[in-house]
Amino acid sequence: MDFSAEWRTFAVHYNHIIKRSMFNNQLLDRLEGLVSRYEEVGTLITDPAVIADQKRYVKLTKEYKDLGAIVKKRKEYIGALQTIEDAKEMMTEDDPDIKEMAREELAAAQERIPQLEEDIKLLLIPADPEDDKNVIMEIRGGTGGDEAALFAGDLFRMYSKYCETKGWKIAISSFTEGAAGGYKEIIFSVTGEKVYGTLKYESGVHRVQRVPVTETQGRVHTSAATVAVLPEAEEFDVEINEGAIKWDTFRSQGAGGQNVNKVESGVRARYMWTNPNTGVTEEILIECTETRDQPKNKERALARLRTFIYDKEHQKYIDDIAARRKTMVSTGDRSAKIRTYNYPQGRITDHRIGYTIYNLAAFMDGDIQECIDRLTVAENAERLKESAL
Repeated sequence: MDFSAEWRTFAVHYNHIIKRSMFNNQLLDRLEGLVSRYEEVGTLITDPAVIADQKRYVKLTKEYKDLGAIVKKRKEYIGALQTIEDAKEMMTEDDPDIKEMAREELAAAQERIPQLEEDIKLLLIPADPEDDKNVIMEIRGGTGGDEAALFAGDLFRMYSKYCETKGWKIAISSFTEGAAGGYKEIIFSVTGEKVYGTLKYESGVHRVQRVPVTETQGRVHTSAATVAVLPEAEEFDVEINEGAIKWDTFRSQGAGGQNVNKVESGVRARYMWTNPNTGVTEEILIECTETRDQPKNKERALARLRTFIYDKEHQKYIDDIAARRKTMVSTGDRSAKIRTYNYPQGRITDHRIGYTIYNLAAFMDGDIQECIDRLTVAENAERLKESAL
């Protein structure tokens, strides 16, 4: 074995390590400070005074979880750096087998370092505080009449199938059926782990190109449906004067059994609210016919009211993000056309990232994870550029 050649190869790798050492030290210094904060938060969340303050406790618990992921990745990163140092020492041994093992370990560690650094940089970017929230989704038929309502129904089925694969729970709050089927409007909640962080990319206008069932000439029509994904507000996210809510009850219509149609289980909440961003006062109207139990419907209508107000109050924050970002991946602009579903070609195109696939049948059956993954990667790339890490 030509050990002089092996040493030259090692020297090239080691010089690369030297060039990166300043970055490594800066990164490790920053991570060291976060380790101290991780230990501090770990102590705080066991303090009875903190536990009694639910808003602070929830915030600190989330911070502890996020910091835990960074601390874990830091340990892996230090381990890889240590492996490089150990391999360097092993290369001075006389035993050829040890040198060969050192060379392999060095190559593996060097290959792993860049990915670990990218992982850490992403973890160091402040997370969207909404990502861990459950969501309320609204799907509405847009241009296209009956065909738009049918497409809205197809989208609801698509999301239902996807949520099923994720183990998330869907609960319908209210809906209005289309004359030919589907939904003119359907509102539902989705609960699970990091629901908003996953589904937020679905907000916008979804366009469909296909031959409607009512078309006798076989011509392709273009219709649309809008999807809004709203982070569900917690009780302490917004302040509502519950005494000022005017409640009405009514008999529900549609599926649900005889009890739903004969008992006034449906609820309607009317609430006057002043938008702090605009100073405009408006009446908010929320209906819920989700269950046969009136108190439960009231509880869920109240949750929707909180979410509606939370969304409105945070619109300025969302607009500021949109103004700063050049990407259309996750701007919060619900009027933007984000995706086209072309049935004759079996094609789906996401216009934000120029992503096209030809598995429309599977996609409409809930197989949308790959598209969401690509949107997430595009979003993270933009965030890395902004972070200057």
